[in-house]
Amino acid sequence: MSEIKYEKVKKNLIDKIESGIYKVGEKLPTESELMKTYQVSRYTIRRAAGELENKHYIYRIQGGGMYVDDWKKAKSKRVVDTKMIGIVTTHLADYIFPRIISGIDRVLSQNGYSLILSNTHNNPQEERKALKRMLDNNVAGLIIEPTQSALPNKNLDLYRRIQENGIPALLINSHTSDPIDMPYLEVDDLLAEEQITNYLIGLGHKKILGMFQVDDMQGVNRLKGYLNAYMQHPTISYLSQSIMYQSTEDMDPIFQKAIMALQGPDRPTAIVCYNDELAIRMMNIVKSLDLKIPEDISIVGFDNYILGKYITPRLTTVDHPKERMGVDAANMIIKMINGEAVESKQYKLNLIKNNSVIKNVMVKN
Repeated sequence: MSEIKYEKVKKNLIDKIESGIYKVGEKLPTESELMKTYQVSRYTIRRAAGELENKHYIYRIQGGGMYVDDWKKAKSKRVVDTKMIGIVTTHLADYIFPRIISGIDRVLSQNGYSLILSNTHNNPQEERKALKRMLDNNVAGLIIEPTQSALPNKNLDLYRRIQENGIPALLINSHTSDPIDMPYLEVDDLLAEEQITNYLIGLGHKKILGMFQVDDMQGVNRLKGYLNAYMQHPTISYLSQSIMYQSTEDMDPIFQKAIMALQGPDRPTAIVCYNDELAIRMMNIVKSLDLKIPEDISIVGFDNYILGKYITPRLTTVDHPKERMGVDAANMIIKMINGEAVESKQYKLNLIKNNSVIKNVMVKN
């Protein structure tokens, strides 16, 4: 039990030091004050302090107490003796991520590297734990999919620490708006969604419901692409209708909003979805309302999720370069580890036309 307590004290003090609550050179509270703060014994405080001293987070002056050491300088002198690459993504075992990770692993294993995997479930607290784990493991490089990339970065201090420590790192699927100078690989979400919406408008669909997750930059850019397409058709731009949500929200109210739109007297004739996962769920909802796909409602997804090939009707979507992105990310991180210059890359995407879309039969020729 005492070991668990000492670990909690140590981790909490590290958090306070790394976040700047306790600054370099600043004197820490006394042992007695820390005992009171954490409700633990003197032994537990001394054990935690010993660990912090070994890790160069603090130093002691005999008779003068404990002080915050120049931990950033100590960390920057790290010696990388591992062939481990850290991979941090919002998810691991589902959707498009297994194929991205497969592409990464294939290239890295061929070059003698192995992986440490962590997923964040698009939660900033989980991302913080994952990034700290990678730093503690002294990884040779990092491939990161940012969590909630459209929102203020709650872990900016750790991203900066990665840079200050000289750890090669790149971002995939998105990049943040914060001042983090990391190369990235992402798809051109805005242009692809603009093309999707224009494709539907070209088929005579004037009222198109857009459903977008907007706490990551993928969703924000897809929403912008949807709106851009409508702005190119000013006579129908007022007919655009969007439902926005965040990954942390209960989806039942979101689906209820969609149902209300679909049951209205002037319902949309098409739906564009943030991704294929959402599109498949919306297809089930549309069918439950005794509406036919695509005769009554056309539906388009995004990412070319493998399950979209096995539903009826087969889903119209946009191809995401999953394995290619993984291969490119692995090659890029190896170059960065070797000190070579790399450039960010944005992939142009292709529309995959399938049976979930049809010409709007209400259009008069």
